[in-house]
Amino acid sequence: MTGPRRDPDMVRPYVRTGGQVRPRADVRLESVVVAATGPTDTLGPDARRVMRLFAGAHGGLAVADIAAALELPPSTVRILVSSLMDSGHLAAPAAEPGHQPDFDLLQEVLRGLRSMV
Repeated sequence: MTGPRRDPDMVRPYVRTGGQVRPRADVRLESVVVAATGPTDTLGPDARRVMRLFAGAHGGLAVADIAAALELPPSTVRILVSSLMDSGHLAAPAAEPGHQPDFDLLQEVLRGLRSMV
């Protein structure tokens, strides 16, 4: 090695999240979020990258998909998404009470998946 690494893309997760170490909201990797309307010019560079993923999209994205698309650690993306939810740029759609799957159906699917393993 000839000297210290000078990779402009090498930014520590702590810096990317503005010093936050945990998401404020309960954001999981399987959480689906949708973009809300609003200006994004005041956001940081990583938050703008997250919002650009929703440009032209007609639905939501899972937090894991966002992390994969941006090639960022999932823990960092969870914090970024949580901050964007706090600022109103992203929202997690709630399931309507009548549109939730039947518990017995979910149990049957789980049994089927376990039998495959």
